[in-house]
Amino acid sequence: LSILVCALGLNIAVSHAAPPNVLILVADQWRAQSFGYAGDPNVQTPHIDSLAHESANFKNAIASVPVCGPTRASLLTGQRALTHGIFMNDVPLRNEALTFAEVLKETGYETGYVGKWHLNGNGHRAGFIPRERRQGFDYWKVLECTHEYNHSFYYGDTPNKLQWEGYDAIAQTRDAQQYLRDHAKSKKPFVFMLAWGPPHSPYQTAPAKYRAMYDPAKIKLRANVPPEAAEKTRRDLAGYYAHCTALDDCVGDLMQSLRDTGLAENTIVIFSADHGDMLGSHGMAAKQKPYDESIRVPLLFRWPKELKARELDAVFSSEDFMPTLFGLCRVKMPAKMEGLDYSEYLRGGKNFSDNVALFSCVAPFGEWDRRRGGKEMRGIRTRRYTYVRDLNGPWLLFDNQVDPMQMTNRVDDAKLRGELDKTLMSKLKEAHDEFLPAEFYIKKWGYQTNATGTVPYAD
Repeated sequence: LSILVCALGLNIAVSHAAPPNVLILVADQWRAQSFGYAGDPNVQTPHIDSLAHESANFKNAIASVPVCGPTRASLLTGQRALTHGIFMNDVPLRNEALTFAEVLKETGYETGYVGKWHLNGNGHRAGFIPRERRQGFDYWKVLECTHEYNHSFYYGDTPNKLQWEGYDAIAQTRDAQQYLRDHAKSKKPFVFMLAWGPPHSPYQTAPAKYRAMYDPAKIKLRANVPPEAAEKTRRDLAGYYAHCTALDDCVGDLMQSLRDTGLAENTIVIFSADHGDMLGSHGMAAKQKPYDESIRVPLLFRWPKELKARELDAVFSSEDFMPTLFGLCRVKMPAKMEGLDYSEYLRGGKNFSDNVALFSCVAPFGEWDRRRGGKEMRGIRTRRYTYVRDLNGPWLLFDNQVDPMQMTNRVDDAKLRGELDKTLMSKLKEAHDEFLPAEFYIKKWGYQTNATGTVPYAD
């Protein structure tokens, strides 16, 4: 049996069974490789390792446009970047965009968001975001974007600027814990998203006790970090890992709050990141690049009531998040979504192991502008292969099974390249992506960029 709720012109089916709560944890720039459970020999992440052992773990999850704003927009809307229009940072997600918060609220969910937003695009990363620009979230303690983690501000329902005490990720976690306690006795389900700023750079700003845990001299580097980048990479990684361990303690505190409040069994806990970080691999920094350190993200689904803990090898992409969430919550998927619903796969049913995910850089900007080698690209990630084209033709081909560090470019393998190129062209056609130069899409959406191709902003 179900009830039909007319919401935003959609018929949304909701089960009579007690709907699950949803707690979504998203870190900024935390690559999939940098966890104890993923085999990193340096980082200490005991709480997330425990969460992984209790979760369905998508070990091949990727960010379809590996940079902040585009991924966040795809997570919220279930659409690809060229549909929702966020293919670079500091541009606005349209008011008419349909988000999971808006739909779930119409089915009886309470909605909350704390932390980094990066979807308002008003040219000012520290400005007040009015209620009509919150895309369906009611409880709200948010700043558009900051990486000053120890001097961090936010806004609630008024233009009065407020400040997080101390290291913002810990203060935001305390706020989320209070939200859980406040809602423990409520009969209404909630969807709450906590978006931390770390471990994004600056790397050396975690609390002192976490920085003291990592000695750069003892950091073991990935094999694809060139010798000339080793010293800087060790310093960066020591600070990066300090942020990671600080967030790991935050996850441990949140899981304890779920247990203490009796919410743990029927709350879907989702842990992920918006993209990865090269951190010296291939001599590169930051994100937007087509390598695994940049595109692969952690993705854990914990829901003891319905999901078994196991590793899943299907390739999961950013736009798959919203339809999968709706599938788990038994809410009908709106027609506007373009991602895949992996909920039955999570429950042990339909097999998606042969899926192929499309990823791209539509317009190079910021940390990967053209001066730094940035360029338009389109690629696919399968369980085994990564294949990428730029505007001039085939660019990269890696066999990730035999070459997990992606150090041997096999783009000259004509037979394999031909097979993967056919698949890429099919995915682009399916996505209505003509793969045109960046200027076409920037003009289409009316974005104003500077000489580097970046949308200007003020902190």
